[in-house]
Amino acid sequence: MSEDHSPSASSRPRRQPRVGNTSTGVRKAASKSNRSRAREFALQALYQHIVGRNDATAIDMFTRDLAGFHKADSAHYDALLHGCITTEADLDALILPMLDRQFSEISPVEHAVMWIGVYEFQHCADVPWRVVLNECIELAKEFGGTDGHKYVNAVLNGLAPKLRSLEVAADKGKQAAD
Repeated sequence: MSEDHSPSASSRPRRQPRVGNTSTGVRKAASKSNRSRAREFALQALYQHIVGRNDATAIDMFTRDLAGFHKADSAHYDALLHGCITTEADLDALILPMLDRQFSEISPVEHAVMWIGVYEFQHCADVPWRVVLNECIELAKEFGGTDGHKYVNAVLNGLAPKLRSLEVAADKGKQAAD
């Protein structure tokens, strides 16, 4: 009988969960908040709506069955999905003047991300405008085309002063004072 000189499992240091970004810049799952996850699922659902014109109820049922949905803020997901679909014409009316091309030339992913951003600017006052902007940029980086996040950034950054005027002005005032 040979002796095992390897350290026992109980004496080995425990592996720490990975957090931060992957080598491609995408946030690792362990670092995502429930709201970030809700935005991801809402994006997937809105993509189905834009591309397939699928019914919101069918999209919702399908999305709730996806792996990991239980970790998302379902109330925020509901607000984003149903709010964006219900007000899509109003959202598009705000976004269109900021575009340098037609919606048909915009990726459905970037289109859906812009909807999420504009909807949150208008209806989620508890989320700071910079958080909305950063979350949407991250969504576009993770799910969109190579430089789609730059386009999303330009559009939402252009709309923020209009949709969150007091908050943006106060933020810029702080920066000028620093």
